[in-house]
This record gives sequence, structure tokens and C-alpha cells, in this order.
Amino acid sequence: MGPIDPEGSDTKAIVTGSPSSGSSSPNMAASAPVMSKTDERPAVTTITITDVDGTHQTNGEAAASPGPVQTPVVAHPPPSGYSSVYVNNRMHNIQLGDPGGPGICAFILTLFSFLLILATFPLSLCFSVKVVQEYERAVIFRLGRLLKGGARGPGIFFIVPCIDTYRKIDLRTVSFDVPPQEILSRDSVTVAVDAVVYYRVHNPTIAVSNVENFSHSTRLLAATTLRNVLGTKNLAEVLSERETISHTMQSSLDEATDPWGVKVERVEIKDVRLPVQLQRAMAAEAEAAREARAKVIAAEGEQKASHALREAAEIISESPGALQLRYLQTLNTISAEKNSTIIFPLPIDILKHFIKPDKKDKK
Repeated sequence: MGPIDPEGSDTKAIVTGSPSSGSSSPNMAASAPVMSKTDERPAVTTITITDVDGTHQTNGEAAASPGPVQTPVVAHPPPSGYSSVYVNNRMHNIQLGDPGGPGICAFILTLFSFLLILATFPLSLCFSVKVVQEYERAVIFRLGRLLKGGARGPGIFFIVPCIDTYRKIDLRTVSFDVPPQEILSRDSVTVAVDAVVYYRVHNPTIAVSNVENFSHSTRLLAATTLRNVLGTKNLAEVLSERETISHTMQSSLDEATDPWGVKVERVEIKDVRLPVQLQRAMAAEAEAAREARAKVIAAEGEQKASHALREAAEIISESPGALQLRYLQTLNTISAEKNSTIIFPLPIDILKHFIKPDKKDKK
């Protein structure tokens, strides 16, 4: 055993003995100053000294104190019949120091309400029996707490009039127009864009518990998302890639509204309005482009026609009689139109004698 300071104010001795040592109990601990060392030393006696800093000394050997013991947290699945919102609310109450749920006062009020229903039966059925439609669900709160089992419906369900409140949620698809948003595109063009959004509630309990007004929140989020998505696009992309923009908005809205119990089914870009000056400039640009293409097409046609005429002239020049047949065909075409004036073409061969020969011909 190492040296022990019997006068240390921050030191205590714990003596643990076995039944064979003659002690009356298997384990005996005493907090007292350590006595001086004697010659008679029990063979099985262990002395542990604990300082204020948590250091243990056993028979002169110091050992570090173990760290704080942490209780393991075991994740259990939610009980059957309980919604995830109910379980989350219960865990929140436990963390805030309310592990027992409703107190005795809530129990007394509940009992009194049931007695009142029995005393006024069957008149109380008019206030206790409620009906929701096939497309509706009812979320019930009892004394401000969400009841287990999630939303009720469709059909008949019962409430306790004095302590229960409920809210009906419509599960049908709802559509709304996003107001026109003045957006500055990536190429610094101001446009006004509006859209149509289709959504529905897929979890009524979350839609009531997690957000104050899911409809108003979804409308505001749709307008903000429309501005954010179109702000990253050029004017040409806004006008030509409406389907891609709609799909991007739908994915972003659906991800953002999922914690609210809302499912965004479809988003459509309704209209894109441009400034009047920009419309005129774009119209002038389009008109000039069309005129340029028309001139190019006309020039290409004339070029092809000239090549065809040259080939035809070369073929006709090989046979003098072919030119005369061409003249007769021209007369036939003119006479078919019932004209009073008929033009007789003069053969060029007759005029050869009156045409002065060129110097090349003389050679």
C-alpha cells in the first residue's frame, strides 16, 4: 500500500471486507480519516481513497475515475394506432417535464363530461355525433391534445361536446392562380409571369398541427418559388422551356410542403407578358429575318432557273427546227387566252442577213 495522508481534508477511506475477515456484512463502507499503518494487515482488505477531483487510489495505485454514465436511448417504433404527430407531441411533452400526460384536473373534466352526456341522453347525441363526407377528414383535439388514431372519417364519429374540438380538412385537389410576378430574367429583361398550381392534402393531422394555414402558406410559397426559378432563366428559355420550368417548380414546391402534409400535384405556366417596346423590337427582328430568308430563297431560285435556261438554249441551238416549234407553241398559248391581238414572232434566221457580222465571225 502506498503512502496515505491521514490529515488530508479532501480524502476519505472506503474499507471493503469479505465474510471471511470477520466483518458483520459483506460490504462495509466508512468515511473516516485513514488510521496509521499497523503490522496486522488483513489479506483480503482493499482500501479505496476518493479525492474531490474524482481520482481513486486503491492500495497506493491511482486510477482515473470513469466518465459520467450515459443512459442509452433506445428508439422504439410508435405504437399501433398512434399517428407520428401524436408521438412527436408526446415526446415533446416528456422533454418539457410532462411525462404523465393530462393531470388530475383533465381527468375530472373528462369524467364530468361523460356523466353529463349520460344524464342528457339521448339529447346529447345531437352534439356528440358528427358526420364527415367521403372527401373530408376530421382532426380531433381533447383538452388541446391531439387524440390518438389520427384523423377520423369518412362517416360517423363521436366527440365529447364539453372538452373536444375538431377541424374538417378537405382532401380534394385545390387549384389557385399565382398572381402575375414581375421578374427580372438572367439577361436583364423584365417580364410578368403567372402560373396555376394544383395541390391536395395527403395528411390532415400534419396539415392541422404543423402549420397554421396550409392553404395561405402554399400560395405564398408558390409565388416565391416562381420568382426564384424564373430568375435563373434567360428570356428565350422562359418562352421555350415552359414544361421544364413547370416540372422544376413542382418538385421544389412538393419538397417544401411535404412537412405540412400537402402534396403539390401539378404546376403550369399560364402566361408570359412582355413590355410593348420589347414586343415591337422582337416583331421587327422576326420580320427582318423572314425578309432575309425570302431574298436568299429567291436568289437561289433565279440561279437554278438561269442554269436551266442555259441548258435549254444549248439544246434548241442544235436544231433550227426546234426554235420554230417553240414559236408555234407560244402562238397556241396566246390564242388560248382569247386575245384580240395576236403577235407573230419573226424568225431570227430571216434577220441574219441584216445583222452586221462581228469581227470574230469575219475571222
